[in-house]
Amino acid sequence: DGRWRPAPGKRLPPVPDGVVPVIRFANPPDGTVAWDDLVKGPIRIHNEEIDDLVIVRPDGVPTYNFAVVVDDLDMAITHVFRGDEHINNTPWQINIFNAIAQGAAPLPLYGHCPIILGDDGLKLSKRRGAVSVTAYRDAGYLPEALLNYLARLGWSHGDDELFSAQQMVQWFDGTHLAKSPAQWDPAKLAWVNAHYIKAADDTRLAGLAQEQLARRGVPAADIGLLTRAVALFKDRCSTVVELADWAEMLFVAVSPRPEDMAAHVTDDLRPALASLRARLATADWSKAGIAAALKDTLAEHKIKMPQLAPALRVLVCGRAQTPSIDALLSLFAREAVLARLARP
Repeated sequence: DGRWRPAPGKRLPPVPDGVVPVIRFANPPDGTVAWDDLVKGPIRIHNEEIDDLVIVRPDGVPTYNFAVVVDDLDMAITHVFRGDEHINNTPWQINIFNAIAQGAAPLPLYGHCPIILGDDGLKLSKRRGAVSVTAYRDAGYLPEALLNYLARLGWSHGDDELFSAQQMVQWFDGTHLAKSPAQWDPAKLAWVNAHYIKAADDTRLAGLAQEQLARRGVPAADIGLLTRAVALFKDRCSTVVELADWAEMLFVAVSPRPEDMAAHVTDDLRPALASLRARLATADWSKAGIAAALKDTLAEHKIKMPQLAPALRVLVCGRAQTPSIDALLSLFAREAVLARLARP
């Protein structure tokens, strides 16, 4: 409120004994502070509304609004983008900047971005809804997908939803920033991640899936097998965790759910499954060889693939829906398939 500001032409009295004073910034008493905010547009604040801010505490530690200005000057910062809760700090910082720089350095351009809301519509913060980057890595999100999603959150480039880091650097110019809060959408993030998984190199994905399986204690040392599995499964996956879920059946025993067994592995199909098992015992162990064994079994028992395939998938994979069954079976060791087809 200016009580410690000396009157014009006068000095403050000596500091009383036992008192460690603070240092305040003598804010200009009149005029205005104005800037053209890169997000909000023109903003103007009267200096008479701004108090004399403490810039150094009694222990000698500078306060935030003083320290960041010194930092901006020292590093020749040209643009400051931050949350819109910092708008009230900006008039102080501009006045402190001008007082220190004395016209020797250009004032940074300021842009105050709206808050980000969680999927529940409430504000995200360090204390609420915070998730570390490593948590997203462990949940199976690729770094390029997370970067793409974060860049698109509150900024746009026409109707583009997917873009590389190089395109972000090329396109971002501080414009087209949203003026209203953006909302975190896990489903949208998963969609973006699925795109990058489909486009990713199979060997890279296999290494990431191998790490996921290792966390579960699943031995998946055969990186060649895992690479072939990733190529087959990745179009169905939105995270690396889902990739590992699919690949796990190749390395550990599966236990079909009783309801799936009852629905798909019926007594009527048991003869056909036995015939197929006999053919697979001697068939060429390739996608083409397995496809031929399936075709002969269907012809022998006069049934269709939609009748046989779900039972085969449940017995071997533990689930009724999978990618192409001949391609999938070719990933397994022959002995594993024969053993699983012999389930009672």
